[in-house]
Amino acid sequence: MTPLQSLSQLGAEYVALGWQLAEFAAVTVVVYLVGRLVVEPLARLALDRWTLEPTLERALLKVLGVAVVVVALAAGVAAAGFTALLGGSALVVAALTLAVGFAAQDVLSNFVAGLFIVQDRNFNIDDWIEWDDRAGFIEDIGFRVTRVRTFDNETVTVPNTELATTAVTNRMSNEQLRISYAFGIGYADDIDETTRILLDVADDHEGILDDPEPSVRVTDLADSAVVLQSRFWIDSPDREEFSVARSTYIQRVTERCADAGIDLSTTTKHELSGELAVRDPPAADP
Repeated sequence: MTPLQSLSQLGAEYVALGWQLAEFAAVTVVVYLVGRLVVEPLARLALDRWTLEPTLERALLKVLGVAVVVVALAAGVAAAGFTALLGGSALVVAALTLAVGFAAQDVLSNFVAGLFIVQDRNFNIDDWIEWDDRAGFIEDIGFRVTRVRTFDNETVTVPNTELATTAVTNRMSNEQLRISYAFGIGYADDIDETTRILLDVADDHEGILDDPEPSVRVTDLADSAVVLQSRFWIDSPDREEFSVARSTYIQRVTERCADAGIDLSTTTKHELSGELAVRDPPAADP
């Protein structure tokens, strides 16, 4: 074969490759646009009609978005005839897969953790959660991280594995939430009268439920105070409802005890409770 023939053959191969690349790009773009402009909107309408949880709906749409990209690339490869080339490079593909697998261990573990989080019905977008001395509202659950908005309106990016392997308290997973607040009164003050005030304030509070009914118990004898713990329940326990109900209750109790001459200036402690008593959220009032 003469040099001129070799050059001509090489040029023809480059032209053929160029056409293959153009066909790959064209088919990939067309399939991708069909997926984004037709398939995804139709899927969004179908999911809206099914009235799924926002967390699950958003996760399914993200999976669909990834599927659209994968299908578009696969269609482009098939249309351009690159399948034989990829099949003949099985060893290279296997080596690349192994290398990527080692490099992406954390990404894969976070992805799997995200799947477990999404399927948990007690873990949803807009829920108020607490973990590792941090708290906030779930804004989004991604393939790798969960974004949480703090009470100071900051966004915290949390790896999914952290939430999947750490004890997480969800304040909004149930329809009702119990609030506990402990008041310290002087040893010379009347326990029965203080108990009556605590119960009366709860009964008069429009945000506190009658069923389960409020209760008051003597829980401790401190050095300078008798500690009475008041427990009451609120409905639809979001952060604002909790803050308003507790703040109003404490204010009214303080005013009525002052009118009755009961000393609340002694040792006082407070705690927020679900079934078990835990700490108050470290956040400012909304």
